[in-house]
Amino acid sequence: MTTRRPPRSAPQPAAPRGRRAARSAQPRPPVAAEREEEGPQRIAKLLARAGVGSRRDVERMIEEGRIALNGRAIAQPAPLLSSLEGLTVDGNPVAKPVSTRLYRFHKPAGCLTAARDPKGRKTIYDILPKGLPRLMPVGRLDYNTEGLLLLTNDGEFKRQLELPSSGVERSYRARAFGEISQAQLEELALGITIDGVRYGKIDANLERRTGRNQWIELTLTEGKNREVRRVLEHLGLQVSRLIRTRYGAFSLDGLDSGAVEIVPRDALFQFRRRMG
Repeated sequence: MTTRRPPRSAPQPAAPRGRRAARSAQPRPPVAAEREEEGPQRIAKLLARAGVGSRRDVERMIEEGRIALNGRAIAQPAPLLSSLEGLTVDGNPVAKPVSTRLYRFHKPAGCLTAARDPKGRKTIYDILPKGLPRLMPVGRLDYNTEGLLLLTNDGEFKRQLELPSSGVERSYRARAFGEISQAQLEELALGITIDGVRYGKIDANLERRTGRNQWIELTLTEGKNREVRRVLEHLGLQVSRLIRTRYGAFSLDGLDSGAVEIVPRDALFQFRRRMG
C-alpha cells in the first residue's frame, strides 16, 4: 500500500488586517527593490545588473579582452566603478540597466538551456518568441528535462535566485521505473552523498504507483547539476520523465509547452521583498 503525504504548496503571505494593513495593501512602487547601489562596485556586478550576462559571464569576457573602459581593454584585477560610463562590450557602449523583468517559460524536452550548441542541437532561444528583451535563464534544465524555467534580464537577480544560500525551493515531478518505498524517500531529508558529491535535504513524496512505475514529487533548494536524476538513479530507479513544476513562488500552472509569460511587476516585487 502506498503511503502518501499531501504535496507541499508554496507559502502564501498572511492576509493584512486593520488600518495598518490597509496601507500596506496598497501597491508599493518597485523603485525600492530596483534602486541601484551607490558607490564604486565591481565591473562584473555592474554589467550583470545591466543584463550583459551573469557575473561569471562578464568575468570570462574580461579575460577574453572583450570589455573596455574608455577604449582600453580591462585587465584583471578589474577596477571598481561607480557607473557604466565609458564601458563597452565588443566595442558597443553598455546601455543603462532597465528595471528587472522576470518571465515564466515552459521548457519542452529536447532542447538545451544554452545560447548555442556546437553540435547544432535545438536551444531554448530557438523556441522563445522573437521580440523579447535579452534574457538569461535562472539555472538550467537538462536537455530531456521539461517544465518551468525562469528567465530574467538582470544578471544580479539571476545569481541571487540560483545561490543555494538564498534557500529558493525548486519542485519536480519524476516518473520512474523500479522499486522504492516512501520510507526510503523520506531518508533523503537527511541528505545523501553520491560519488563524493553531497546533496542536501530533499523532501520526496511517492505520489502514485502503477505496477513498477511511479510518480514522485521532490522539493529541494540546491539544484546541483542533474541532482534529481542522480539521486533517483542512485536509489535504483530509471527516470523516464522529469518536470520542474515550481521555482520559488512561481509555478508552471497555466503554461503550455513552449509558452512564455511575463511575471506581473507586483508579484515580482512582493517576491523580491520576501527574499530580502
